[in-house]
Amino acid sequence: MSKVKSNKVINGTFGSVWVNGDKWLDVESFEAKVTINYEDVNMPEDLATHKKMTGWAGEGSMTVKKIYSRGASLMANAVKKGTLPDINLVGKLADPDAFGSERVSIEEVTFNEFMLMKFEQKTLGTEELPFNFADYDPIDLIPA
Repeated sequence: MSKVKSNKVINGTFGSVWVNGDKWLDVESFEAKVTINYEDVNMPEDLATHKKMTGWAGEGSMTVKKIYSRGASLMANAVKKGTLPDINLVGKLADPDAFGSERVSIEEVTFNEFMLMKFEQKTLGTEELPFNFADYDPIDLIPA
């Protein structure tokens, strides 16, 4: 078994996010995950509880440095009108020293909240944008 060198651990500094095709250069952190929903299944003469997948839910969060009014620009007017914008995300993580890069397309994104205004003395501003999604496509994955 060969050892993996520490420089091959992928570094989040090389992560990027595109929102509706626009690269957001102020993204500080990004996370998107899929939670699988199961129902319990009991089988005759078997004490184990088995599982049957019944669906999945996508959720994530993005934190941006407070340079622009990202959330309000994207959502504020639409929410007041009762309409939601069509939002698609593409996340990419491409550390040049790693074994490869990851890229995923996330579709049917709905942001759960956005900040109208927040500040704290002597503190750099950030804005967290939690979201859900209904579709995704892994474009690039790092092979083992």
